[in-house]
Amino acid sequence: MVKKTISIAIIPMLLFGCQMGNKNPGVSNGNTNFTVQEKQRVPQTNDQKKQNLTATETANRLADLATKVPNVNDATVIVMGNTAIVGIDVNAKLDRPRVGTIKYTVAEALKNDPYGKTAVVVADPDVVQRIREMNQDIKRGRPVAGFAEELADIASRFVPQFPSAVPQNPKAPRPPATQQK
Repeated sequence: MVKKTISIAIIPMLLFGCQMGNKNPGVSNGNTNFTVQEKQRVPQTNDQKKQNLTATETANRLADLATKVPNVNDATVIVMGNTAIVGIDVNAKLDRPRVGTIKYTVAEALKNDPYGKTAVVVADPDVVQRIREMNQDIKRGRPVAGFAEELADIASRFVPQFPSAVPQNPKAPRPPATQQK
C-alpha cells in the first residue's frame, strides 16, 4: 500500500517536473532581442497560373515582392531560365540572425508566387553588388560577357589560396633567414 501511494505521488512529479521551464517562449538560447511579438508580415500573392512574362518582367515582379518585405531597402533580381537570384539590400547594422529572418521572409513571399518558387535569396552586400553589376551589363546588351566576368570575380573570392601552391620565383627576394641560438 505504501509503495502504491509513493508511486502515485511520484508519477505526477515526474510528468510535470520534466516540462521545460522557459518562462518567455519568445526568448530562446539567450537571444533577448527577438520576442514573439516581432512577427514578420509576408506579402501574399494570389496563386495565379504562370503567364508568359519576359525575364525583365519576371525580375521586376520578384524585386517588387522582395521590397514589400519590411526592412528590405532594395532588391535586385537576375532571371536565368526558371531560376532567379534575388539580392536584397538590408541595413548594414542588422545582426546576422535578423538578416537571416529577413531572408527567410523574402523566400516565403517568393515561394507563394509562381515565378519565385525556384528563386535563391542572398543578402551578402558584396554578392548583391555583383548582381547589380550583372543586371547593368544585361541592360547594356552584354549578358554573357557581364555574367562571365562577375561570376569569375565571385568565384575568385571563394577559392582559397594555398601558400604551397604559389610557384617559386627565382628572382623574388627571399626573406632574411632567422638566426636560432
